[in-house]
Amino acid sequence: MTSVDTTTRHARVEGAEPRRGTAPWQWLSLAAICVLSGVLYCWGIGGSWGNSYYSAAVKSMSQSFENFFFGSFDPAGVVTVDKPPMALWLQVLSVKVFGFSQFAVLFPQVLAGVAAVFLLHRTVRRWAGEHAALLAALVMALTPITVVINRDNNPDTLLVLLVVAAAYAMTRASESRTATGWLALAAFLVGCGFLTKMLQAWMVLPAFVAAYLVGSRAGWGRRLLDLGVAAVVVLVSSFWWVAATALWPSPKPYIGGSTDGSAWDLVFGYNGFGRIFGGDRNPGRNAGTDGGFQPPSGGPGGGGGGFAGSSGVLRLFNDQLAGQISWLLPLCALVLVAMLVFGVRHWRGGRPLDRGQAAGWVLWGGWLVVIGLMFSFARSGAVGWWSSG
Repeated sequence: MTSVDTTTRHARVEGAEPRRGTAPWQWLSLAAICVLSGVLYCWGIGGSWGNSYYSAAVKSMSQSFENFFFGSFDPAGVVTVDKPPMALWLQVLSVKVFGFSQFAVLFPQVLAGVAAVFLLHRTVRRWAGEHAALLAALVMALTPITVVINRDNNPDTLLVLLVVAAAYAMTRASESRTATGWLALAAFLVGCGFLTKMLQAWMVLPAFVAAYLVGSRAGWGRRLLDLGVAAVVVLVSSFWWVAATALWPSPKPYIGGSTDGSAWDLVFGYNGFGRIFGGDRNPGRNAGTDGGFQPPSGGPGGGGGGFAGSSGVLRLFNDQLAGQISWLLPLCALVLVAMLVFGVRHWRGGRPLDRGQAAGWVLWGGWLVVIGLMFSFARSGAVGWWSSG
């Protein structure tokens, strides 16, 4: 992982996709990993409705455009689910093609999961070479929590695909001297992530910005201009649906999970800062104490307090979370510390900075640190709700 193969290094200089000269075994290995992931994610999906709360909404959304646009939980369009509807839109389209069935509801999750594995490989390959990319794709494909969530119809699967795709665009932006287009694409994909699970998608932005500032070869003026364009794109692509629901003429569905029926309240309250700081109607507290609408028992809003244990440095290693993915975190931390020491020694030795390599470490390392801190110190219960819908 600390070295970049010749093909990737040339691609970084010339701005070309490092697919040229790819050996057949490399494509075969990637294809095998993608097929394996598809088999794992498909296994048994025809015998389950996944999250029945969202499955019921998919059926309602398939019956009218207004229900589809708002993400209505019920056929009459009285109330929506407590998330923005982008992930459910894909499931509705699948239902339109295959008919309403367990397979049709969950099949888009399989496609999104396999696509995320493939894009992760292509992203890591540009930064760290073929071997590291294949390892990253295999780990992602086989991680138990990934397999479980991709057999369900929670929005996390699409969110993962969108932020990984955004990471690919950011990697291309760091390589290019004319990065505006790639940055705008990354910002748009993060905005789509916002319409999948709101502010959770924005948690990658600090790492993205830092990686671009480190990796770009453009002057500071151009870098700031590019980031300004990206900021506008991410705001527009994140909030257009929120604004549209506010401007939609009444009568219209009540936004589930909000206190006043608006998506704005959902953004900054129940699905936003309330996930971090807690509150009477947010994870870790009793739901429904202020009279706001709550989903039926068993849905994402029906309880769940204390799912992730108390906040603190070791929260991710408690009995509830350690077995999901945290078992891999000590190795990741060791690698990051080793590379930081190596980088400092490299810099003190007066050797030139490989901006592409540095940007990759900042992107993925910063992503890990920001998410780890957020999940560790968010108010009690927030981690379980962030990760499980």
